[in-house]
Amino acid sequence: MDQKLKVGILGGTGMVGQRFVSLLENHPWFEVVTVAASPRSAGKTYEEAVGSRWKMTTPMPEAVKGLIVKNVNDVEEVAAGVDFVFSAVDMTKDEIKAIEEAYAKTETPVVSNNSAHRWTKDVPMVVPELNPEHLEVIAAQKERLGTERGFIVVKPNCSIQSYTPALHALKEFGPKVVVATTYQAISGAGKNFQDWPEMVDNIIPYIGGEEEKSEQEPLRIWGKVVDGEIVKASTPVITTQCIRVPVSDGHTAAVFVSFDKKPSKEEILKAWAEFNGLPQELELPSAPKQFIKYFEEDNRPQAKLDRDYEKGMGITLGRLREDIVYDYKFVGLSHNTVRGAAGGAVLIAELLKAQGYIQVK
Repeated sequence: MDQKLKVGILGGTGMVGQRFVSLLENHPWFEVVTVAASPRSAGKTYEEAVGSRWKMTTPMPEAVKGLIVKNVNDVEEVAAGVDFVFSAVDMTKDEIKAIEEAYAKTETPVVSNNSAHRWTKDVPMVVPELNPEHLEVIAAQKERLGTERGFIVVKPNCSIQSYTPALHALKEFGPKVVVATTYQAISGAGKNFQDWPEMVDNIIPYIGGEEEKSEQEPLRIWGKVVDGEIVKASTPVITTQCIRVPVSDGHTAAVFVSFDKKPSKEEILKAWAEFNGLPQELELPSAPKQFIKYFEEDNRPQAKLDRDYEKGMGITLGRLREDIVYDYKFVGLSHNTVRGAAGGAVLIAELLKAQGYIQVK
């Protein structure tokens, strides 16, 4: 494309905001021109505002170091200089709902990493390979907001990426009961081992709100658009436990599943190997060429070895075998701050651009 879209990052100094900055460096379609954060960071350069809190393994991109951080609450000022924004703000749920709608009403599309609007009936919650058809509900949302080009799209919880794509690829066999335990990295809490030393040599068997999200959000992804809103699916029945483990990046899931029509192991592996979606068909810049990869080795996938598969945008699976209680069990892994957070949102924005929802103002 001749002209890159101008991007703003709301909440750009936090861990997910930093991941957005890193992923968008040299992006072929998008250019970060504005970073907005809390009033305490406003007025500083991005480099000064982040300071020693840069948590990425790659250096801070030179192009953003000198950007003057804007106050995220100055909605009109921030929106004036961008074509769309990514949202990773750290606020209460009500505050996030309000500020994201405020940006949308300035005719600025919002692609959000936050959970606040995941259950707003006319806001699509999208994994681009799984439910791109939900974007059609944007028309109803615009009507509600009174906008022509402004809207909100959200990505789902990071933990469900480790098992929902695997189940989606098997929808023809009718998954009916799913039991999943997720082992979630500390970066999912926006932390590393330096600022969370209590996690070294430790496991915490509770993550607030995660189990409800992990059980319900896949059903919304598998729902239908009916009369301008998304109605969640009623099946499968999903029950989960979510555990924090001493891993820097990468959410792992141990999954048990029963089907209405039990497939053979060969049928499952074939479905996983052949599965792709609209991002692959459109060859979007951030789309993994092969979305799902299965390992035959008994000791894979491993977070340390496999979280960066397809630059962190792919899903890795392993240990598929029949179970004595359920039909099958397997292990899944996804990179929680790439595919599960900023990278997933960037892919959504690429899909929105490709389908004409985001254009130059």
